[in-house]
Amino acid sequence: MKRDKLDDLIKWKNSSNRKPLLIRGARQVGKTWLMREFGRRFYKQYVYVNFEKDKHLKLLFKEDFDPDRIIQGLQIESGLNINSDNTLLILDEIQESPEALNSLKYFQEDAPDYNIVAAGSLLGVAMHSGSSFPVGKIAFMDLYPLSFPEFLKAMKEDNIVNLLQSGDWGLIAAFKSRLMNRLRQYYYVGGMPEAVAIFAENRDLKAVRNIQKQILSAYEQDFSKHTPASLVPRIRMAWNSLPAQLTKENKKFVYGLIKDGARAREYELALTWLIDCGLAYKIHRISKPNIPLKAYEDPGAFKLFVVDVGLLAVLTDLDNKTLIKGNEIFTEFKGALTEQFVLQQLVSADKYKINYWSAKLGTAEVDFVLQYNDSVIPLEVKAEENLHSKSLKVYHEKFNPSIAIRTSMSDYRKIDWLCNFPLYAINFLKQEI
Repeated sequence: MKRDKLDDLIKWKNSSNRKPLLIRGARQVGKTWLMREFGRRFYKQYVYVNFEKDKHLKLLFKEDFDPDRIIQGLQIESGLNINSDNTLLILDEIQESPEALNSLKYFQEDAPDYNIVAAGSLLGVAMHSGSSFPVGKIAFMDLYPLSFPEFLKAMKEDNIVNLLQSGDWGLIAAFKSRLMNRLRQYYYVGGMPEAVAIFAENRDLKAVRNIQKQILSAYEQDFSKHTPASLVPRIRMAWNSLPAQLTKENKKFVYGLIKDGARAREYELALTWLIDCGLAYKIHRISKPNIPLKAYEDPGAFKLFVVDVGLLAVLTDLDNKTLIKGNEIFTEFKGALTEQFVLQQLVSADKYKINYWSAKLGTAEVDFVLQYNDSVIPLEVKAEENLHSKSLKVYHEKFNPSIAIRTSMSDYRKIDWLCNFPLYAINFLKQEI
């Protein structure tokens, strides 16, 4: 499997002002594999510590934060001679040891030559527990499920990825049916590494679904393991409401869909938990598309997406027979999978500030508004080849953007201010803007 973040890790390794690196992400997005693969390929050796399993090693960080003493302990534990030039130190599930997390500050100050990569699944939650945090002393990297290009590479479609990257739209159109077939598969399989790996190996959709259900079950267990008992039912109810939130026509989050009479104040903490641990993405409405978008956010109006399109397909009980019904999968559940797919690709790019816009009276809505460098780009999502863009026209007449993007199953075309960008190429949108 190939992950694009390996390139970022190489840049981090070669940086002249390298700090300990903290990789954040939801459970089972591939953090452990990425760190181990990085250590295996680019270092003579690596030392791996998992604070969930190696509980006794927490004591190594409790007495003091002396880097020399900690390195000595890790050498005894691993049986390896740890050299700062050729050894990668991997501290996994670091949220289980606040002291180990805090020790990164002292490595950065007193022993910066050591190559240290840490990871944690619930760091967003752990950071709110009152424990000390090495602000300014560490670098961050966010890891997400496999993007669509990464999925294509897992399917041995590297040449197709290179073609999409080239922007040769005439040649790309010749492979449209092949790309749409892969996109259908991605909607079902998603980007969770274990699910992609089993699908790449034997194309067994039933095995894929079993893995996805196991992942969802693990998330449910986390609800109980890491939160106060009084909060667990609210987290579970909020999580279970997400398919209904995303499959309605207007995807603005409605508390009443959690249960009748539900109020924001009752569920704000539950939603924060889901967002902080990476299981949900929160996209706010903006009143005006000016920079910075954050200054124009409406805190009370937002959409909530899930971490992975394949997991959403499970939560919505998508039958694998839908895969063989032409393009039905793209329009299933009012296009919820398609909007989820686009959002997921935009998030994984780590390049955009993402919001959405709607008129005050609800007469028009643009699915996403992106801030990219000093530009603001409206993006409308179409689940099929329907090219009517009423809301985008309203937006254009009101705000006059230099370019507007409509992504759909239609081929690439650009007419005046409007550009139709194929769904299967959305990861390469930045080349257009």
